[in-house]
Amino acid sequence: MRISTQSFYNTSTNQLNNLQSALSRTQMQLSTDRRLLTPADDPVASARALEVTQSQNINAQFATNRSSAKSSMGHVESALQSAGDLLQEIQELAVEAGNGIMLPADREKLATELEGRLTDLLGVANTSDGVGGYLFSGFKTTTQPFTATANGAAYQGDSGVRQLQVSDSRKVPLSASGSTVFESIPTGNGVFTTKADATNKGAAIISSGSVVNRPGLDNTKYEIEFGMSADTPPVPTYSVYNTSNDPRTVLPDQQDLPYKEGQQIAFGGMAMDIKGVPTAGDKFSVEPSQKQSVFTTVTDLIKTLRSPTDGSTGKAALTNQLNSALDNLKNAHDNVLTVQASVGAHMNELDYLDMAGLDLDIQYAGTLDDLQGLDTVKAISDFSQQQLTLQAAQMSFKTMSGLSLFNVI
Repeated sequence: MRISTQSFYNTSTNQLNNLQSALSRTQMQLSTDRRLLTPADDPVASARALEVTQSQNINAQFATNRSSAKSSMGHVESALQSAGDLLQEIQELAVEAGNGIMLPADREKLATELEGRLTDLLGVANTSDGVGGYLFSGFKTTTQPFTATANGAAYQGDSGVRQLQVSDSRKVPLSASGSTVFESIPTGNGVFTTKADATNKGAAIISSGSVVNRPGLDNTKYEIEFGMSADTPPVPTYSVYNTSNDPRTVLPDQQDLPYKEGQQIAFGGMAMDIKGVPTAGDKFSVEPSQKQSVFTTVTDLIKTLRSPTDGSTGKAALTNQLNSALDNLKNAHDNVLTVQASVGAHMNELDYLDMAGLDLDIQYAGTLDDLQGLDTVKAISDFSQQQLTLQAAQMSFKTMSGLSLFNVI
């Protein structure tokens, strides 16, 4: 069999190139620790690996989002903690103001101290989020939420709550609306509110009351008015009126009833008691609870401490107003604690999602290793074999190329 020199060189060169390419590919696999170097190596596995890699990147972005959400919630929780502490201090000052031995000068000092607490509370409500915005302004992040007014503060934000996607199916709020935290505070006991009329001349004090028959509740406004019986000696009596009607109408079986100090007065699913000595014409309103700003509550409390308290009538008016303020402050404090608990619950949820995200990341890494991973032992064995084969081929080519008739002429 005759083989031309050109054919021998072409065949040998191609074979050496193929062996060198195979060796280089195995070396690349060992250096990258990957079986798949190009999609052509395994199109199906490469497509699946691309999907898994994309999912892994999305999972990593969710982890970044959760970290950002924790940071934002940490600011909110800190601000709510400060607001709760301030409200607790304000309640303590209100209780202290109810001390019967306090003089007007003492209450003036408390009022001045409350003004400082009000300023501090307003500062907390206008807390910055650390990135040029405000925590409690809703979607209006660059707008200062509250501005001081004569009656408390005016809210400039909106009711929006910013959210961030932290998993495939979960969004969490990054903040709380200022209207929810500081504005929408129920008055009274949260269901209805009792209030003494400003023109009362007696020394009667009404309680906050409670619900005794929830199905019997409605949005009716009532008024308790005192009178005097025709007995000798006359005794105080009271009648309950429905003031939602115009003109007002007296309730059945609630007219000219004898008044006994501390005895329960019940109607419309509600019950309360009145203590002290009323005079004829004294009135107490019982109305459905309304929403009120905590800043209005504190401002009204300051005005109450600076109002005259002459005689038993003035002291009774002070006590009624302080009781009302304490109810509203308690509701405001409870509301802040509720929002704070919600923030804490979301932060706990983020911790659970972090653990779930780590588990997913491990699963994705395992799947990618199955699809792209290299059997290192086999690759090293193949590399050694290919290297030996290439060396043998090179030696063979060198020997064969040296055979020539010119060597024997």
